[in-house]
Amino acid sequence: MDAIYDEIRVGIHAVWRRRWLALAIAWGICLAGWLVVSQIPNQYVSSARVSVQLRNVLPGQDNPMAQIDQQRDVDRVRQTLLSAVNLEKVVRGTSIANSVSSDRDVADRVAALQKAIKITAQADTNIFEVSATIANAGAADSANAKLAREVVQKLIDIFVETNLAGTRDEASQSLRFLDEQIDQRQRQLQDAEAKKAEFQSKYMGALPGTGSLEERMSAARTQLAQVNSDLAAAQSGLAAVNGQMAGTQPSLPGNAGTAMGPARARVATIQGQLAEARGRGWTDSHPDVIALKNQLTIATAAARGEPVGGGDGGAPNPLYLSLRSMQADRAAQVAALTQRKAQLEADIARFDGTMGAQPAVAAEQASIDRDYLVLKDQYDKLLASREQLRIRAQANNETDAVKISVIDPPTSPRTPTAPNRPLLLFGVLVVGLGGGAAAAWGLSKLQTTYPTVQRLEKASGMPVLGSIGEVVNDAVRSARRRQLKLFAGGAGALAGAFLILMSIEFLQRGLVA
Repeated sequence: MDAIYDEIRVGIHAVWRRRWLALAIAWGICLAGWLVVSQIPNQYVSSARVSVQLRNVLPGQDNPMAQIDQQRDVDRVRQTLLSAVNLEKVVRGTSIANSVSSDRDVADRVAALQKAIKITAQADTNIFEVSATIANAGAADSANAKLAREVVQKLIDIFVETNLAGTRDEASQSLRFLDEQIDQRQRQLQDAEAKKAEFQSKYMGALPGTGSLEERMSAARTQLAQVNSDLAAAQSGLAAVNGQMAGTQPSLPGNAGTAMGPARARVATIQGQLAEARGRGWTDSHPDVIALKNQLTIATAAARGEPVGGGDGGAPNPLYLSLRSMQADRAAQVAALTQRKAQLEADIARFDGTMGAQPAVAAEQASIDRDYLVLKDQYDKLLASREQLRIRAQANNETDAVKISVIDPPTSPRTPTAPNRPLLLFGVLVVGLGGGAAAAWGLSKLQTTYPTVQRLEKASGMPVLGSIGEVVNDAVRSARRRQLKLFAGGAGALAGAFLILMSIEFLQRGLVA
């Protein structure tokens, strides 16, 4: 411990002996360091917080995809805010324009602003923080502070303007694109309709039914199957009536007057039904009227050969007459179904003949119908999209779906954020003093001296019998006193220079505030 204490005393004594060298070096380091610190421009930071609220203007916009689209638009505006075009607007819209005289100067200012401006989004929120750091060398601190605030305010204005104008421009461009697509699809749809109508008149006009050849043939086959089923049922019913008539007597024993036969009764019934149908306004081309006429023809032919009942041959059997009426009805039904079957078979034969003679007709019709349906579906979707986009754009223009509000306006910085000049000035002072002391101590190491008896004994290897102290007279003491005063003045001047620089720094900060 005593050795360490002695080393400290020896070091201090060595520095003190060369104190003028240490003071000169300290002055040199401090002056150079303070000059460098004074050349570092103050950086003033202005920041603001902006909130972006996404509101659902239309009921259809409350789905996640619509909100994602809106959020994507806001992120796109935020990312493009620092583009060269927008930053050029900042340069020309603030006091930076006073320091530019050419396009190259504008490009330099834009490059500097790209490094000085930061836009950060707070996590899980729609709040963005916009900050600008201005450090123009040679400009007044108050001008830098004011310029930082101007830059942030201009960025906010551009953010709002770009978002609103961009939304309107995008909607207008989308509407123009949809109008062009709708016009194109409409012309294609008209061509497809004309082609379809030409094909219908050329190939399908003389064929029964509606739709394509396959649809018409399928409908005809379905109807033929139903007619065959009905015809089988009617023939079965007619056979059953014929069997019952075979076992039934036409007349009952006894006396009876003249009476109308069943065939003539059937004719009278059908004529009554025809009169009723014409009374309803049905024409001769009505299917039911045609069927009644066919039944009337058959019943009239049957009535011609029927004898008129009378005399003493006996009274007609009512059951037989009823069976004859049922027989005529079943026979007429079988005839109508047979005729309908023949017509359907003829239609199917015509379809088969058309498809056999021209096998490409069905394929061509399927292609025409498919193209028409595709164009019609696309046209309807485009119309719906255009109407939805027009309503959404109108709602956004009138109600502002994206609302941008400034939570914290741009701050007016009163103190520079960097550099920490007081700390740097103090650090230079400490480095200067330390450098001077280190230089004096290092110089002492270059000279071979023995400040203590112990070092002399250690270096020589011989015992030292004693040491003689320094004898100082009054003249030496007076000279040393004058030198001490001069040294104290030099050290005090260094401290005073430090205090003056600190005062100037805080005074400048006060002027900015």
